[in-house]
Amino acid sequence: MQFQKTPGWLDWYANPSKPGFTLPPGSVDAHCHVFGPGDSFPYAAERRYTPCDASKRQLFALRDHLGFARNVIVQATCHGADNRAMVDACIGAKGNARGVAAVRRGVGDRELEDLHTAGVRGVRFNFVRRLVDFTPRDELMEIAGRIKRLGWHVVVYFEAQDLPELWDFFTALPTIVVVDHMGRPDVRKPVDGPEFELFVKLMREHDNVWSKLSCPERLSISGPRALDGERNAYRDVVPFARRIAETFPDRVLWGTDWPHPNLKDHMPDDGLLVDFIPHIAMTAELQRKLLVDNPMRLYWPEEVCGLARSAP
Repeated sequence: MQFQKTPGWLDWYANPSKPGFTLPPGSVDAHCHVFGPGDSFPYAAERRYTPCDASKRQLFALRDHLGFARNVIVQATCHGADNRAMVDACIGAKGNARGVAAVRRGVGDRELEDLHTAGVRGVRFNFVRRLVDFTPRDELMEIAGRIKRLGWHVVVYFEAQDLPELWDFFTALPTIVVVDHMGRPDVRKPVDGPEFELFVKLMREHDNVWSKLSCPERLSISGPRALDGERNAYRDVVPFARRIAETFPDRVLWGTDWPHPNLKDHMPDDGLLVDFIPHIAMTAELQRKLLVDNPMRLYWPEEVCGLARSAP
């Protein structure tokens, strides 16, 4: 089936640079996607955008080029609740990928168990109005209760100005809650201003809330300019991500967001995104927590427990 990409949106960066920053062994790209290919995995009829195809083969090539060992593949809204492309990629990774699915109230227990076998470990609830229509919260709470028994978590995607409205719902969820992209803060506002302080308060008061320190390319106003010959782009996002990394080091994750859907102004160089990491996690210990220890604990806990048991 042929699909026409949404006009004006960019294709992913085909020739990413090699990062200057060497990732710790075993690093996990904890937020990325696959799209289609549309002739094998059609896009949802109710989608609000059509991306370019971005296959598992291309994702795994990027993984190896950047130096990651594993991926967490997040279901994107353009596929709706049809998780086949994501599941196919998880299976194709042969144990080196986990998935975050989109499910609806009618999902059966057998389907949830099949998703778990394929590598799914969470569900995503999207509250960004321009991307999806809000699902009723009673339905989302029912889904959260059902996935809890599988040991899954909930990923939430929202924008900073909507956090006051969503606070009660998020804090009532019975699972770990992983926030995409720090709740999309407005980086023109102070890092210690009331809007970002509310997000910090959410994490401080609820130790089941984690955050991804990802997507500077979506949050930045200054953009990808590298100054003084350094590979230090998206500098206006650094104080926000660094604050979360240093305040909650055991509850942070990082991901590329490849293939970066819905971008119109510029398409990021994924090598440059990796070089953003040492500016937000400034010590080897923080880098290992962000890229290895935390994602392994959340997505591959059986391996972490196995290592602990085998230690002398």
